[in-house]
Amino acid sequence: MEREQGGVQDQAEGRFELNRILREIGGDGQELMALLAEGLSGADFNTLMLEVFRRRAADKGPSELLRSYRANRFVKPAVVDPLALKQLELDLLLIARERGYAPVQLSPVAPLGSCSIVAQADQNKIISASRGTEVVADMTNLLALQIADAVQSGALRHHPEPVRLCTTHRLVRAQKFPDLPGYLSHFSAYAMVTAGRDNGSYGFEKEAVWEHIAMYRDMFSKRFGGAVIEVLISGRGGYTDGEGLIERVVQHLRERAPELVVTVVEPKDNAYYLGLQFTIKTTIGGHEHFIGDGGFVDWTRQLLGSKKERMLISAIGLDRLLM
Repeated sequence: MEREQGGVQDQAEGRFELNRILREIGGDGQELMALLAEGLSGADFNTLMLEVFRRRAADKGPSELLRSYRANRFVKPAVVDPLALKQLELDLLLIARERGYAPVQLSPVAPLGSCSIVAQADQNKIISASRGTEVVADMTNLLALQIADAVQSGALRHHPEPVRLCTTHRLVRAQKFPDLPGYLSHFSAYAMVTAGRDNGSYGFEKEAVWEHIAMYRDMFSKRFGGAVIEVLISGRGGYTDGEGLIERVVQHLRERAPELVVTVVEPKDNAYYLGLQFTIKTTIGGHEHFIGDGGFVDWTRQLLGSKKERMLISAIGLDRLLM
């Protein structure tokens, strides 16, 4: 599941349109923008926007509603077989639960800024909503908030044992995608996270990566007729000894599963992960698929203000598997 699609061109087009709108508003355009973005409390902003949305909806008639449905790429149903998708989701969650990952049913919305504040994703890639929310674009961010809230509230007291959560969710991404198969405005994904605390010598990191890889190997073997996975690992910044981290993780994977193909590749140019990224490659029906990825993030570290916090996330796209 590629997390960095779109971006630079979308941002440039968005800034151009914003500047045009502010020019058309006139001299008070910048002041109005500042007032809406910074001058109102959250409650007052919500009250204002609810009335704006109410008026815009009230001005629409049935024929215009139908035209909006026809034109809006976010509202069309998926082309995937819904029964096959639900069965796949159930199969994967059951396999994950057997391996100790607790399934979570997430809300369709997350707090505004869930992706852009801790993960540094552009907010324009997200469908922002009213009442301080946004449509979920990445469920791993919401799982990180769930864990951090449980730690801070005392439900998880420093979680001496790693916390393992999994979920399936239909995600919406707002950036423009190429009109090609596999590039979807909304799609279903399976994701899991492992959160814990630093225990020295990359102990958490090595075992967490192995658990995620072992899960995907089990899933593809059981669900796709014995399909075999390969693992591609690339380096990222954020760790003092990044090369040492990769060496120890790769060695650990080869010790736990000597038959598993693990290849270290050149790093990609993105800052989403820390330390390393792993990509899952598999062959189904004679076709190669790069179907998912994962890596370390510092989201619980940021949310809880503790340098000891560690977190590994990963996800695979489900629509592509079924299509």
